[in-house]
Amino acid sequence: MPSGISIREQTTALARYAQPSAVFAEVLVATEQTLRDAAARYQPLIQASSLGAEDVVISHLIQSLGLDIPAFVLETGALHQETLQLLERMQAKAVVPIQVLRPDTDAVLGFVRANGEDAMYRSLSLRKTCCRIRKMEPLRRALQGQKAWVTGLRQEQSEARAEVLPLDTSEEAQGGLVKCNPLANWTWGDVWHYIQLHGLDYNPLHDDFMPSIGCAPCTRAISDGEDFRAGRWWWESENAKECGLHVKESSQ
Repeated sequence: MPSGISIREQTTALARYAQPSAVFAEVLVATEQTLRDAAARYQPLIQASSLGAEDVVISHLIQSLGLDIPAFVLETGALHQETLQLLERMQAKAVVPIQVLRPDTDAVLGFVRANGEDAMYRSLSLRKTCCRIRKMEPLRRALQGQKAWVTGLRQEQSEARAEVLPLDTSEEAQGGLVKCNPLANWTWGDVWHYIQLHGLDYNPLHDDFMPSIGCAPCTRAISDGEDFRAGRWWWESENAKECGLHVKESSQ
């Protein structure tokens, strides 16, 4: 499948994208084994969920396999209403409560008062400061005491993620966390095929051509042929399209 998204005439993400790759069955087996191995080798570990399509799939896999991997969501205070509503629905059905982490209220208010609601559009520095307050600091709290974390990163999402491994142990020797990316080799079609197979709930913003969904001010729908993450921080250069959650310290 090409990196861009197309076919705008159909109405839902399921109708547009639920086309598995030829090797989906093999990839699914490998993914399940990756999750089992991570749960057995790295405890405690936790799933970081942005409530995107990939994370919905991972949460279902974890529950189906009966693995001891709880989840957390960063509620930044700037999420779409659709995302918050999905969070409510998932919390209501969750076997293990989903941990919701929020940024420090005083830090958010101080930033907005000093720089305005539209600060992220004015400079890369201000945008990254907003991400640090709303995402990075709560993430630090979420990962405190963990040995590993599970993410929805896929190689297909962007050039920056093209070499993502199912199990990234590159920072373990330096005392960092292992990062488990069970869907690393999945296509977008694989993700939606799985959602369709299991009748999973998902963010309706995906139906509105938002494959990558973050904070409301920093997410837009993409056009035919654009990359998956083209709708994130679209006013910035291509090499800036990360908030810091998945950028190694030496690369920030």
